[in-house]
Amino acid sequence: MITIKARESLSIEAAEAIILNNEPFDLDGESLRQVEESLNFLLDFSVEKIIYGINTGFGPMAQYKIDKDKQVELQYNLIRSHSAGAGEKIPDLYVKAAMLVRMLSIMQGKSGIHPSCVTLLKSLIQKEVYPLIPEHGGVGASGDLVQLSHMALILIGEGEVSFHGKIRSTSEVFNELGLEAIKVVLREGLSLINGTSVMTGIGIINVIKAKQLLDWSLVASAMINEIVHSFDDHFAPELNQVKKHSGQSYIARTMEQILISSESIHRREEYFYNNNEEARIFKRKVQEYYSLRCIPQILGAVHDTLEYAEEVLVNEMNSVSDNPIVDVEARNVFHGGNFHGDYVSLEMDKVKIAVTRMSMLSERHLAFLCNPKQNETLPPFVNLGKLGLNLGMQGVQFTSTSTVAENQALSNSMYVHSIPTNNDNQDIVSMGTNSALLAKRVIDNAYQVQAIEMIALLQAVDYLKAADKLSETTQKYYKILRDLVPIFVEDSPMHKDIEKVKSFLFNTKVALPGRDKE
Repeated sequence: MITIKARESLSIEAAEAIILNNEPFDLDGESLRQVEESLNFLLDFSVEKIIYGINTGFGPMAQYKIDKDKQVELQYNLIRSHSAGAGEKIPDLYVKAAMLVRMLSIMQGKSGIHPSCVTLLKSLIQKEVYPLIPEHGGVGASGDLVQLSHMALILIGEGEVSFHGKIRSTSEVFNELGLEAIKVVLREGLSLINGTSVMTGIGIINVIKAKQLLDWSLVASAMINEIVHSFDDHFAPELNQVKKHSGQSYIARTMEQILISSESIHRREEYFYNNNEEARIFKRKVQEYYSLRCIPQILGAVHDTLEYAEEVLVNEMNSVSDNPIVDVEARNVFHGGNFHGDYVSLEMDKVKIAVTRMSMLSERHLAFLCNPKQNETLPPFVNLGKLGLNLGMQGVQFTSTSTVAENQALSNSMYVHSIPTNNDNQDIVSMGTNSALLAKRVIDNAYQVQAIEMIALLQAVDYLKAADKLSETTQKYYKILRDLVPIFVEDSPMHKDIEKVKSFLFNTKVALPGRDKE
């Protein structure tokens, strides 16, 4: 059981356990007391004062004062009017993450809203009731106004939810489960829809899955080096430690640990440092292609990018991101822009570039395996059938190439594509939600590309009859993946095999030497 405390940061490991592994959690009583204290203070403080979003309109209409007898109606109007998203629904997993982030934000006692908002979000997460939130609508300036409005809509008992895989009326599901909608007391509407929770929730999952993909990329990179009997010096510590980047050293060290038990990796000293005086043309390559020997440099940069993105996203997850901020200790209310999604948007842009780079590396590995003029050991397209009659991996290479091209196009920055909106009140926006969603799509695509490379690697190992010479780690995953996709000689449709391997990679953590990840 994980106990969430308002003033203690939730780790990404705890968030992953709750979101992905359905770990039970509870809220400590002190956190709910702080939420109630914040509400009570604001009820008193806001009397005869002008507080944005309590007795004023919103955005450019903040200059209009709202009469006291209309203030509750104002909050409902805000939620309903901004439930204006469009497009495909955000998958439940990512909505669940957004709900957790929203709960973390408002339970810190800086929002001046009723504790029922926190307890209902907790119940909905635990009962797997997820608001139907469309992809399109957020500009990431007052945060995820449109998407969070769809979340708030179900908290007031309206709209639709996803429950056990079906889209149903919120009121119907609430009645079935004995749940009660919240009642607006003061500013619940504004507080619930103001902030970065959707982009942050999506971003947390993106970081988790991107780091997992990096581990799979390491396994694949190690295996392809075994297939070509690569030299061991390109991941040697002596080489990589003179480049002062921690990620490069980490990747090189991990590759060394993966391959330490391999019988297929060669030492340069045995081939080129002795008795070569008479040779004029060398039978084997002196250095491998960049996609094989520059893996520490390429994946090292990816690693460091993802590590920093995790730090930023964890900070944002544990932040208060609505406006204004209620400070009970200072006995004041502070107006500002904590809802602005710049930190998340910029990191999601960087993450999708890093993940696209991984997909490019994977595609280059596949191209190498498919091209006998490059690898000089395998048949064209890793074809285990009759050349000419059978086509091997020729068709799936097109899919890999196409998908990587899409990733490259999607990797253009959203963060710099600010468009003023809201009658120019929001004159510079972060586009953080769009950035997070595009990063999600790039990650999904990259898993597809990685799956195709994995299938080609399996075929190559079988053609070379090299399974017993693989390292303990690569042999383990060779066997697991081979059980999913048996060796094939005759041509057959591959789309189901690709999806099967992609799903496995996406849902399975990698156990790398020195790390317990499964």
